[in-house]
Amino acid sequence: MGVRPPSNNDDDDPESVEFGIAAVDARLRRSDLDFPATEDDVSAALGHEQIPYDVHGNAVALGVILEEVTQARFESRQQLLNALHPEFEAYREEHSGGVVQQMRSILPF
Repeated sequence: MGVRPPSNNDDDDPESVEFGIAAVDARLRRSDLDFPATEDDVSAALGHEQIPYDVHGNAVALGVILEEVTQARFESRQQLLNALHPEFEAYREEHSGGVVQQMRSILPF
């Protein structure tokens, strides 16, 4: 996932903000991780990496998301990304900073 930040009315092209799977993919491309890879291989290489999960820059360690994936071996980078995608979506929904959730955290019930 990636979203362009709002324009500041300047002539510079805005950079896109990578989060979720797009951010994982960028880190995978920069890593020395080879495929096929096990969950342990991925965790050792990138488990500590903080991955933004929304456009606000909120982040989670990849290892936390990886723990939720039931698959233990990934034949390709794409297979890993496909396995991580629903887990990132679920995490984002659970940890969304929306107005309703903010109100729920303030109220005592």
